[in-house]
Amino acid sequence: MYRIDNLDKKILNILSKNARIPFKDVAAECGVSRAAIHQRVQHLIENGIITGSGFDVNPKSLGYTTCTYVGINLERGSMYKKVVEKLVNIPEIVECHFTTGSYTMLLKLYARDNEQLMELLNDQLQTIPGVVSTETLISLEQSIKREIPVHIDEEEK
Repeated sequence: MYRIDNLDKKILNILSKNARIPFKDVAAECGVSRAAIHQRVQHLIENGIITGSGFDVNPKSLGYTTCTYVGINLERGSMYKKVVEKLVNIPEIVECHFTTGSYTMLLKLYARDNEQLMELLNDQLQTIPGVVSTETLISLEQSIKREIPVHIDEEEK
């Protein structure tokens, strides 16, 4: 298993704030060569520590005005994988979690409007074999969106 050191943490901290920053700038801030940064980032990607580097597209710019969280209860938790096989074919679903608590699953999805949301719920989600019930929560505003903080160990600096 790849062990993250303080240089990796510094790199992650910088990239999590601005994934488009040039490696030469990351190198200057970390006090190492651009080649060292490139090599470290490659290792972080290969070891599954960095899992993406894409752009976030504003759903509203594509006409998706309603952000919704849907709690789903299944007949049996063991049906989860079969249900996910169906959910993956609904492009409006952007996240799916197998959870503890009130729901078996929690989804995040975007709909163009309430009419499409009703169609997604009634005609797609609730017709999946094994889905017993759904509960819908509409997000009125996203106030915080960020990456998990990367803390650098003081004694290793």
